[in-house]
Amino acid sequence: MDDKQIAVRFVDVERHFGDVAAVNGVNLQIYDGEFFTMLGPSGSGKTTCLRMIAGFDHPTSGKIELYGKDVTGLPPYDRDVHTVFQDYALFPHMTVGENIGYSLMIKRRPKDEIHKRVTDMLELVRLTGMAKRKPSQLSGGQRQRVALARALIDQPKVLLLDEPLGALDLKLRQQMQIELKNIQQRVGITFIYVTHDQEEALTMSDRLAVFNQGRVEQVGAPSEIYENPATIFAAGFVGTSNVISGALAEKITGSAQTFTVRPEKIDLRPLDARIGKSECLADGVMRDRVYLGMYTRYIVTLDGGSELTVVEQNLGGARKVNAECGTRVRTVWERTNCHPVEEGR
Repeated sequence: MDDKQIAVRFVDVERHFGDVAAVNGVNLQIYDGEFFTMLGPSGSGKTTCLRMIAGFDHPTSGKIELYGKDVTGLPPYDRDVHTVFQDYALFPHMTVGENIGYSLMIKRRPKDEIHKRVTDMLELVRLTGMAKRKPSQLSGGQRQRVALARALIDQPKVLLLDEPLGALDLKLRQQMQIELKNIQQRVGITFIYVTHDQEEALTMSDRLAVFNQGRVEQVGAPSEIYENPATIFAAGFVGTSNVISGALAEKITGSAQTFTVRPEKIDLRPLDARIGKSECLADGVMRDRVYLGMYTRYIVTLDGGSELTVVEQNLGGARKVNAECGTRVRTVWERTNCHPVEEGR
């Protein structure tokens, strides 16, 4: 990434609302042409950061740059960015084509140019032939595509997406995740996406930033953050993770350093099972077992009181242990799957 152009840069950005620090010392570099996601729970500061990029809000202190230009105090219309909102914000009295071409119409572009650009956008978002329809005649997913096409027709340098799939049902949301990523790759524009949904972030992002209480906990590729979380919060928010600390951590690894291990990395074995030199173990009692279709989730209460979550894909074979509730079992995982984590930033 070092040789790529920086599209958006946050330098020590803070945004306070009275005594509340919604954004607290954020430093970020978002590169040209990447799909970058700001991931975090409600109130973590991700949407405030998006609004500050758009110019709808301004930092209390710090600086925001857009392709090397300081835009910290500029109004939205002086920034080459567009925003797609969750509620679509389409004009109900206009047709699909008029909605998409609206920005070109108010700029008084020639009709032939508008028609061609609108046709190209409809093809891009797979809505060819629907230019004459009204938004009320479209499904939620189709309306979302219209909003996307309207934002892209001006070819902005950066497209901001504020939880645009939040109103869609699960199956359609999953389809749109793949479609959005494909569109971004085709147009090559920098997409900055805000969501609280970890699956969206993992599915679409080239890189993502995990936000918590106004700060960035970790930035990296989805696989990097999932496999090597830097903090306890990042480990728990991006997927499910077991956090082990104190005396139990020392007993398992020889160090009291807090570490995490992902549920799918853990194997359940009989209590007398031998382990290899590269493996860790912790014995306990099966407390709960939940069948979830593709996989089964087990909760094991370890000797000493802590709990481990273990998941196993249901491939049809018999388990190696009798995993009934109340059974004493041995949990085993490779030592390389222990990832030291910090409390937070």
